Amino acid sequence: MPSTTKASRFFNLVDQREYAFCQAINRSLRFRPVHGYFQLVSRLGDGWLWYALILAMPVIRPDDGLALALLMVATGLACTLTYKLLKRWLIRERPFISFPSIHCGTPPLDRYSFPSGHTLHAVCFTTILALTAPELFWLLLPFTLSVAASRVILGLHYPSDVVAGAVIGGGLGILAVIGVGPSALAMMAL
Repeated sequence: MPSTTKASRFFNLVDQREYAFCQAINRSLRFRPVHGYFQLVSRLGDGWLWYALILAMPVIRPDDGLALALLMVATGLACTLTYKLLKRWLIRERPFISFPSIHCGTPPLDRYSFPSGHTLHAVCFTTILALTAPELFWLLLPFTLSVAASRVILGLHYPSDVVAGAVIGGGLGILAVIGVGPSALAMMAL
């Protein structure tokens, strides 16, 4: 368990440095429209928007939508496995747990904070679409940015959790598209 001890010490140090920013941005929850908007974004980011998009892909893009939907499902499963393993291994408490002055704006789906699974999935799927369906990328980019912001605003994550989720998600999205390749996507669509 030495890596957990090292990780705990590292996160304690980082948590202290990110606390003031988290507390300041979390204060925006006092404004009902802000709180309501980011709660809705968080709820949709739980998977609902992505499930709907995956189901709609064959209709939206008849030529390659089924292949893209299957790629998103497979990559989404890889994302889930990745962030769950990292959270169990690294064990970083959420800001609202470590700092009682930070308000929890919506109930979390799990206990630990690092990395942000919502951000990881949002950036992964948005990256896949940026590389395969740019017209959808531009439609989803504001939502993805809102998901990332919601994690800190709602007191669920530190900024470094969100950055890590974005980096991992972007990397998994790129690897998924490069690994499958355009010709394999075309074959999957047939």
